[in-house]
Amino acid sequence: MTKPHILQVGPYPEWDQVPLDASFHMHRYFEATDKAAFLAEVGPQIKGIATRGELGANAAMIAACPQLEVISVYGVGYDAVDLEAARARGIKVTNTPDVLTNDVADLGVAMMLVQSRGMIGAETWVRDGSWAAKGLYPLQRRVWGKRAGVLGLGRIGYEVAKRLAGFDMQIAYSDVGAKDYAKDWEYIADPVALAARSDFLFVTLAASAATRHIVGAKVIEALGPQGMLINISRASNIDEEALLAALESGALGSAALDVFEGEPKLNPRFLSLPNVLVQPHHASGTYETRQAMGKLVRDNLTAHFAGQPLLTQVA
Repeated sequence: MTKPHILQVGPYPEWDQVPLDASFHMHRYFEATDKAAFLAEVGPQIKGIATRGELGANAAMIAACPQLEVISVYGVGYDAVDLEAARARGIKVTNTPDVLTNDVADLGVAMMLVQSRGMIGAETWVRDGSWAAKGLYPLQRRVWGKRAGVLGLGRIGYEVAKRLAGFDMQIAYSDVGAKDYAKDWEYIADPVALAARSDFLFVTLAASAATRHIVGAKVIEALGPQGMLINISRASNIDEEALLAALESGALGSAALDVFEGEPKLNPRFLSLPNVLVQPHHASGTYETRQAMGKLVRDNLTAHFAGQPLLTQVA
């Protein structure tokens, strides 16, 4: 049986690459110097696309593959895939939810703790001799018992809130509607109102055109000079210009961010701010989760070409 031809948009770890190469004819788009010429050459053979959440598959890529049947995304986010172009041709799209949920929630809570307690600066205080020379590290802010807001109570938001409950935090959330699985937490429909009653605001929304810059100047202003914004979703959910202006002026107390517009080339203004914790988009970055994500990418491709139901279809 002829192996299906798959366009591989970005690199995967060896533990994924080896079984992918064994089951499919992989065409490494990311290695091509002239990507347009590469697409023109291999596009007519392509039956599937294997991509990553942040890379996606745009309309031009989809159009270059006239036999395309399925797009398998390595990641929970699929906003970088042109769903309209895929749906117009009946192309199926899958992602890798659930397997990364708990790791992402873990990192979000860890970022809150690290930033609130000043742990990065505190380690430097020890290592550079400041502890011995200057005495105790400056006081920081507590987490337990504070007010936490969760913007988007889907899989990841729910797991974040469960963890925050362990710190006896007062939890509220915003979503398209109240959730029957969150009866112990307060539902606040308006993100501005959610921010106004929160000391810590977690952004855990799926990204879409409707959520673009949902955290804008009004939400950030409502969170205030003592508030902290934690983003473990997508950069597009936050108006970065409004965020930077508020952080620079002190209108917002601090931020802990795992995602950025244009990453990895983030706006250099973030790097000069002492009230921002920056992370390299690695919320799902554990061996266990990345291996499970890769397997789900392969399993979705295998199921499609075997004529079986897809495991995690989103479109």
